[in-house]
Amino acid sequence: MLTQITPDTRDLPASDFGRQLLERAGCFLRLSGNVSAPQDYRSLREAYQRAVASGTDFTDEFGLNEIIHSLDTAILLCEGLSPDRVMSLAVILSPLYSAGHLTEDEIVRQWGSDVARLLHGLNKVSELYSRRTAVDNANFGKLLLTFAEDIRVIIIMIAERTVLMRSINHHPDTEKVMTVASEARYLYAPLAHRLGLYKMKSELEDMSLKYSNRDIYTRIARKLNETKASRDAYIDSFIAPVKEALERQGLKFDIKGRTKSISSIWNKIQKQHNDLEHIYDLFAIRVILDVAPERERSECWLVYSIITDMYQPNPARLKDWLSIPKSNGYESLHITVMGPGGRWVEVQIRSRRMDEIAEKGVAAHWKYKGIKSENNLDAWMNQVREAMENPQGGPLELMKDFKMDLYQEEVFVFTPRGDLFQLPLGATVLDFAFNIHSKIGCTCTGAKINGRTCRINHKLRSGDTVEIITSSNQTPKADWLNFVVTSKARNKIRQSLNERRQRSAELGKEILQRRFKNRKVEADDATITKVIKKLGFKTATDFYCSIAEEAIDPATVMTCLENIDSHQEVVADVRSAEEFSLQQPTDDDSQANDVLVIGDNIKGVNYRMSKCCNPIYGDKVFGFVSSEGVIKIHREDCPNASNIRLRYPYRVIPVRWSGKNGHQFACTLHVVGHDDIGIVTNISSIINKEKDTSLRSIAIDSHDGLFKGTMTVGVSDIATLGNLIKKIKTVKGVKDVERIL
Repeated sequence: MLTQITPDTRDLPASDFGRQLLERAGCFLRLSGNVSAPQDYRSLREAYQRAVASGTDFTDEFGLNEIIHSLDTAILLCEGLSPDRVMSLAVILSPLYSAGHLTEDEIVRQWGSDVARLLHGLNKVSELYSRRTAVDNANFGKLLLTFAEDIRVIIIMIAERTVLMRSINHHPDTEKVMTVASEARYLYAPLAHRLGLYKMKSELEDMSLKYSNRDIYTRIARKLNETKASRDAYIDSFIAPVKEALERQGLKFDIKGRTKSISSIWNKIQKQHNDLEHIYDLFAIRVILDVAPERERSECWLVYSIITDMYQPNPARLKDWLSIPKSNGYESLHITVMGPGGRWVEVQIRSRRMDEIAEKGVAAHWKYKGIKSENNLDAWMNQVREAMENPQGGPLELMKDFKMDLYQEEVFVFTPRGDLFQLPLGATVLDFAFNIHSKIGCTCTGAKINGRTCRINHKLRSGDTVEIITSSNQTPKADWLNFVVTSKARNKIRQSLNERRQRSAELGKEILQRRFKNRKVEADDATITKVIKKLGFKTATDFYCSIAEEAIDPATVMTCLENIDSHQEVVADVRSAEEFSLQQPTDDDSQANDVLVIGDNIKGVNYRMSKCCNPIYGDKVFGFVSSEGVIKIHREDCPNASNIRLRYPYRVIPVRWSGKNGHQFACTLHVVGHDDIGIVTNISSIINKEKDTSLRSIAIDSHDGLFKGTMTVGVSDIATLGNLIKKIKTVKGVKDVERIL
């Protein structure tokens, strides 16, 4: 297909390059011949000939030829998954597209829009690697998924990274190799595992260990090679009697042994603090039964019984995922037994169906391997795995319909230095500024986003490069709270506003005291409080801020103070409402069984009034049968009512009040008024004077001349409660009364 390409490369002689090219092209043609058309090959050859004629250097940062690299990636995709025309074309065309030799229109015209979409996604991801400081960030994997518009882009990237890892063994630039090894282990290997690409995952992890800790890798590999013959002989000696015993039972099965990957062995050595000889499951035996679904579990347990009769089991190592499968659908029975020579051997017992699910990745056990789950990524990956094992139309054809919108509730933006930050969707320039530092947020006046100047309320998008603009004259404004979305920004803005307001109040108080001193006027705090209330201010802070901001003239305050003195108002002993002490009434809270009719016409049933809404006689109510078997009575407007009816409609029963009522119901009121113990005393007096009414508890909190009280009262019915609220509202100094429970 590409035999006429003769590029000018710096790192390879033409003959060597031509040999490699012919070798790769021939291999790729054999693997992809069933899915590609002859026109594809002609178009590819012509495109590469034009690029080579232009003198373009296709050498990457590692000194590797990008053409050979792309062919190796396409070959790995064909071998590791299945031949796919669109993915193969996208991979092979990627060097030309990124170098600018092909436009998106040309790609659509010659190879189709699907190829263009894959190339667009690959190009977006490749742009991230120009920001090297961001690659190590924990959010990079999420950003990668956000930018990748098609799941096939991620698969291509995993294959490309596997090929790169194969190619850089003994590369002289150890720093670059270490960076690639780190990315492979912490980004690409987990993605491969989640997608069920287990061979690539294991290879990436092994090569990552090899490049990052070659001594450990070599030591384990040498040890495995030295013991391979004895290990194979041991596995055969373990399997032989098991196989014979299973055959005597008439079971149909396959049995095989495997050695764990080098990286997996190293992880276990570290975790178990052991050497290689003492790892429990250095190798494992797998028994796969050919059995009908209805007999799967019984035959698995039969195999368990046979093996444990032959070899001593370790009860602490039994893992039963047959009775209760794992949350990701994984089913198997794992046991560890003492084999010949006193060596521990892990045995996995499962049916053919279970093995296929586990091996193909629909229920890949990446969770119990220690890779963290991330909410909807789990469910989404399950969908992808189902598509990958769908036999109709080819799995890779189906995957193009999956959109990478996993992190639509987040945006990821860069600083000019390449540092990456994660913010919620809808975050603005100001949110980003406060996320960097509160001082930067407080002095932010705007930003340059991708080189363009934007205002502080501009909403950010994933991939933006944001440079914050600040000014020493800038201070937080109250209207900033209208467009920031992060709690950090909101808290810092409120804190700054409060601090500035407090400073303003202190200035206003100083101005007023200076005026008092000049006029030789003495005024105590009680008198000042009267002046503040007379002038209509809710808090002392508001009053003093108005003086500082010149909204009120100190002369007006002086006049008001003189009027109070001239009328010789009697200043009562002002005491805070918090000093109120409740005299607890005696009350019988016993339940009257005749108050409610449960169901059709049932009385005398054990029930309780729900604490979440405290229904009283006359409220519209319903019953809910709790898990303890007690009927709990809720108001129709209870905050939990909608959730109860939605989730447990079968446990909701009708309830109505009967014509009898001989006891009180608890009800909570919220009262706001001037901070005066006399007001609370008057309210208490009114409550206790009302028939069939009592004050059961009260909690008072006073601040800036106001008190807020939460009162629990006992009332006989809803009509009595309504009359009580009306009377409390008539008490002088009471600003608001409402029922909260």
